[in-house]
Amino acid sequence: MHVCYTPRYYADIGEGHVFPIKKFELVRDRLVAEGTLAPAEIYEPREAPVSDVLLVHTDDYVTRLRAGSLTPREVRRLGLPWSKALVRRSFLATAGTCAAARFALDEGVGANLAGGTHHAFPDHGEGFCVLNDVAVAVRVLQRDGRAQRFAVVDLDVHQGNGTAHIFAGDESVFTFSMHGAKNYPLFKLRSTLDVELADGTGDDAYLDTLKGHLPRVFGHRPDLVFYLGGADPYVGDKLGRLSLTFEGLRARDETVLRECRGRGVPVATVMSGGYAAEIDDTVEIHCNTIRAAKAIFNPAPDNI
Repeated sequence: MHVCYTPRYYADIGEGHVFPIKKFELVRDRLVAEGTLAPAEIYEPREAPVSDVLLVHTDDYVTRLRAGSLTPREVRRLGLPWSKALVRRSFLATAGTCAAARFALDEGVGANLAGGTHHAFPDHGEGFCVLNDVAVAVRVLQRDGRAQRFAVVDLDVHQGNGTAHIFAGDESVFTFSMHGAKNYPLFKLRSTLDVELADGTGDDAYLDTLKGHLPRVFGHRPDLVFYLGGADPYVGDKLGRLSLTFEGLRARDETVLRECRGRGVPVATVMSGGYAAEIDDTVEIHCNTIRAAKAIFNPAPDNI
C-alpha cells in the first residue's frame, strides 16, 4: 500500500492554533514506529503543477494566493495565516491526493496523510482549506483519461460545501456528505446526497445511517471513491458535537473500505479534519483509517 506524505505538510501557523498541523507528522511517525507502514510504502509528492490546480481554481485566486496578496478578509475567511510554507503545503497536499488516487487505481487502495480540504471554493479558501485537493484530483484524472466517474464519501463532521459547489450539476461525480446538522458551515450547499445528524449522535445511530445510504452512492457506479475520513465526529473533538468513540470511528472506516473492496471499486483515503482536545486522540483516529485500509486491502496470510 502506498501512502503519500512529506515533512513539508507542516507550516508554522502559530502556537495555540485550533488546527493541529503537527498531526500529519505524528500520524506518519506512529504508523512507521508500530510497523503498520514500511518506509518504502511512503511516497513523497512534489508540488502540484499550477496547471493542475487551475482545472478547479480561478487564475485570479491562485495568482494572488501564491503572491501573498489575498485581502485581509480573505485571510480571515481562510482561518490560517498566509505564508510561503502554507502555499507550498497546500500544493503538496493536493499533489499527494492526486498520487494517492493513481495508486488506488493501480493497486486498489491509496492514501494521503493530508488532504480532504473540502471547504475550498474555486475562487477562495475557507475553514482552514486553501485548495480543494479532491476536486483537483478528479479533474486531473478525467483530463488524463485515468477515470471518469467518481464518488466522494465525505465523513468529516462538517459539510463539504466547497466540494458540493464545484461538482453541482456534474453527473460524473457523486458527492455524499454526512455531517452535523448544526455545525459549520452555517449555510450549507447541496451535495448529491446530504445526510444531517443531530448533536450527540453516537456509534450505533451513525453506523446504521451510513450503511443505509452507501448503496445509493455505489449505485453511481464510480471508477474511484475518495474517502474523507474526518476525525472530528469523535466525542472528544472540540468542534465536532457528535459522540462517536474510537471503536465507532474504526467501524465507520471499515464499513466504507469493505464496501469498496467488496464491490471492486478503488478507494483513495484523505485525512480531513480533527480537533480533539488531546492531539493524540486525533492522531489515533487517523492512524486507525490507515490500519483498516491495510487490513482490508492487504490482509495478513493467516487472515485470508
